[in-house]
Amino acid sequence: MEKHKEHISKATEILSNGGLLLYPTDTVWGIGCDATNETAVQKVYALKNRDDSKALVCLVAHQAMLERYVKQVPDVAYDIMDFATKPTTIVFDEPIGIAKNLIAEDNTLAIRVASDVFCQRMIQKFGKPIVSTSANISGEPTPTNYESISPKILKGVDYVVNLPLENKNAPPSSIIKLSNDGQVKVIRE
Repeated sequence: MEKHKEHISKATEILSNGGLLLYPTDTVWGIGCDATNETAVQKVYALKNRDDSKALVCLVAHQAMLERYVKQVPDVAYDIMDFATKPTTIVFDEPIGIAKNLIAEDNTLAIRVASDVFCQRMIQKFGKPIVSTSANISGEPTPTNYESISPKILKGVDYVVNLPLENKNAPPSSIIKLSNDGQVKVIRE
């Protein structure tokens, strides 16, 4: 836990200054930044060589934080989060207070409540959502361990949270789209 504190302190400092992190998420190694900072988000797109029309995922620390960044959280979202057996990302309509270049053209945003302790504590201390995208160049395979992360990614971030993934070999999260009109669509199981 002492190691967590050091990393959380440094990571939140980097996030506050618009920098990029490489960190272990509840699924894979991720690249992150302040999800409310348009310039920081643009750095993530540039590092990944990714078209900014391809939306990125945000992580929040808990459901109360989620409610601050989505105009209306459908009731079914709480059931999905409470009963999911693996990390689940939900695409919500009408995000608020988020960097414009994170929001998809249809005014939606993919958000996941972090399920691992380190991410929850880091995001809680930072006080805002953070970007979570796999630590790879767009089109390349998602690295399954730290050793397979591209040198370009390692050099392109401002800080590496050198902690092990809690769930080694965890699959990417499920993705479910919830529309305010009640429609539910499974995008990735």
